[in-house]
Amino acid sequence: MSSSVSRRRLLQVGGAAAVASVAGPVIATSPARAAIPPARPDIGVSAHPFELGQVRLTASRWLDNENRTRNYLRFVDVDRLLYNFRANHRLSTNGAASNGGWDAPTFPFRTHVQGHFLTAWAQVYALTGDTTCRDKANHMVAELAKCQANNGAAGFNSGYLSGFPESDFTALEQRTLTNGNVPYYAIHKTLVGLLDVWRHLGSTQARDVLLSLAGWVDWRTGRLSGQQMQTMLGTEFGGMNAVLADLYQQTGDARWLTVAQRFDHGAVFDPLAANEDRLNGLHANTQVPKWIGAAREFKATGTTRYRDIATNAWNICVNAHTYVIGGNSQAEHFRPPNAIAAYLNQDTCESCNTYNMLTLTRELFALDPNRAALFDYYERAWLNQMIGQQNPASDHGHVTYFTPLNPGGRRGVGPAWGGGTWSTDYDSFWCCQGTGLEMHTRLMDSIYFFNDTTLTVNLFVPSELTWSQRGITVTQTTSYPVGDTTTLRVTGTVSGTWSMRVRIPGWTSGATVSVNGAAQNIATTPGSYATLTRSWTSGDTVTVRLPMQVVPRPANDNANVAAITYGPVVLSGNYGNTALGSLPSLNTSSITRTSGSSLAFTATANGSTVNLGPFYDAHGHNYTVYWNVGSSATVRLVNVGSGLVLGIQDMSTADGGRALQWHDSGTADHNWAMINDGNAVRLRNAHSGKVLGVQDMSTADNATVLQWSDNGTADHRWTLLDQGDGTYKIRNENSGKLLGIQDNSTAVGAFAVQESDNGTADNRWRVVRNG
Repeated sequence: MSSSVSRRRLLQVGGAAAVASVAGPVIATSPARAAIPPARPDIGVSAHPFELGQVRLTASRWLDNENRTRNYLRFVDVDRLLYNFRANHRLSTNGAASNGGWDAPTFPFRTHVQGHFLTAWAQVYALTGDTTCRDKANHMVAELAKCQANNGAAGFNSGYLSGFPESDFTALEQRTLTNGNVPYYAIHKTLVGLLDVWRHLGSTQARDVLLSLAGWVDWRTGRLSGQQMQTMLGTEFGGMNAVLADLYQQTGDARWLTVAQRFDHGAVFDPLAANEDRLNGLHANTQVPKWIGAAREFKATGTTRYRDIATNAWNICVNAHTYVIGGNSQAEHFRPPNAIAAYLNQDTCESCNTYNMLTLTRELFALDPNRAALFDYYERAWLNQMIGQQNPASDHGHVTYFTPLNPGGRRGVGPAWGGGTWSTDYDSFWCCQGTGLEMHTRLMDSIYFFNDTTLTVNLFVPSELTWSQRGITVTQTTSYPVGDTTTLRVTGTVSGTWSMRVRIPGWTSGATVSVNGAAQNIATTPGSYATLTRSWTSGDTVTVRLPMQVVPRPANDNANVAAITYGPVVLSGNYGNTALGSLPSLNTSSITRTSGSSLAFTATANGSTVNLGPFYDAHGHNYTVYWNVGSSATVRLVNVGSGLVLGIQDMSTADGGRALQWHDSGTADHNWAMINDGNAVRLRNAHSGKVLGVQDMSTADNATVLQWSDNGTADHRWTLLDQGDGTYKIRNENSGKLLGIQDNSTAVGAFAVQESDNGTADNRWRVVRNG
């Protein structure tokens, strides 16, 4: 959230101790009814998610997260959540206590979190048939309807519904709002929650309250000029364009599309449409919901500009503004492109941002289901940040706002606005607590996708899919990511020929797929989908093996600072209660796995042994995620396509010596020091001392890459583009071209040249450290 008054100042009264858990054990129930289908199908979609009730998690770390959140949803007092609505709409609060934190009676945008509760209750009911959650949602909707019906007595216009006065919108429109409120942000949450209760519970009352509130938004914004509206959009408004586009799709009423498009923020959309990164300094979570809205507006209209905005935003954010755990932002704001190592603080990776980036990823995958990189990112953020966001010691699934990445960081410790403090039952209600409710009640929603004849498996999670459209059940059994294998057993009334597509992550090499124990002769290219097309028999079992290895992942802005991954898992160092004033220096060659049944590793850092484990399990101790890997370390650049190593022709030390592809002779002409140069690096050869550059600063394709004395120009600067699998594309800062191999050659002496990105492995390099 963002406003003219910072959230840290607004909520210094928050962060009280959690109320003791009183919820009993969660009882498994049956999935509920299917969602009400939309009146209009989405445009451009070629992969579809399953209904929540069609996919369920089975016993696992992930199911534990879901059950803890479900406990809280069954526990929370609806009347306390209604306090501010009732008070604002001049109704009795029925003796209920008020809440603290962001739902305190004096907090500017109180009643933002209730929409999240509505969504989470609806999701749990859709998933499990939990009648307690259904009844809580229906009770809240009925009381909101009473609040809305009392607008005349409260002095509000028809349809208005909120916990703060309507006059705040007048001040917003006149640009005189000074109390830190972001009123449309709160309205957005309420709209989404009502829409989800309508869709998942079939509540016509939720529909009626929703349409009345949306009608008020139409009336309120329809009075403004285009310029007034654009000026007003300078204040955070959540995903108003997204929910109103969804309402258009759900109802078929074009009125709601018109209102949605009023919330298209030109100052943000125009640069993104031109693929320009102007994110530096912007409040991060103000922007991401707008990008989701652009994706939803494309699916509503087919206007390619919307698709381009959403796609460009995703590419820019993931490639230039994302930490290794999948989160972005520091102190809630985007920093300069590729600024990662320079911003390892307590207040990194706001959870809302990552939740919304996962939503955006899911929207884009439906449009481009062959782009495996989307779910390579999704898995990284879902597994490393969001699973670990929740406190496993809390029966109510309390969560963090930020995920600290400073050396010696610790979840659940620190000032409420400076670290990873846990949420509470009634005294926090931050934005990230709200999205946390949604996150941990839909952990299963992106494991599988489908179209008429194809099932796509994107995530490797113990789960059961009921593909009712084909009369099929798919049971996935796995210890992943502790183990590198998953099995998918197909049962049911299996008939006809159809395809199963399995994501082969970009970080793996040597993946194999077998059916009933027989190896399949199908492509398993990293960063793609392996496709099995066959006439299936009930009981057929697909086994997928995804070999993992330890890979250092240098920070975008400093090659001497790196995180360590094992397959999809970010490993962190366990420092117990020891404080760290700086990044420990890690000997990457010392990393050793010490257990076959858990992801336990040891390594040497600062001359001492340290234990490493999955960051998602880094609870109850101080940790480090990033390490100093040493300024003297050199690397070898191995081309993924050819397997050949970048070297120097004849080990020349002269200016103009060509950089060529060679079999690795073990000599220093294949060693390169990565010299930090702001947002880029210079590749200095350990033998010649020359810097890799481009002949005559050419911007042409196939420009020759040479060794030169460093003249300080951008033709010697290279940006490392992390591909999410331990490989990189190396882009020249001057020419914009990628370091690649001429004509796909695998011969010794093949030139390293600048090429436009043709999408092949010839433009991808594996960084192999030499010490």
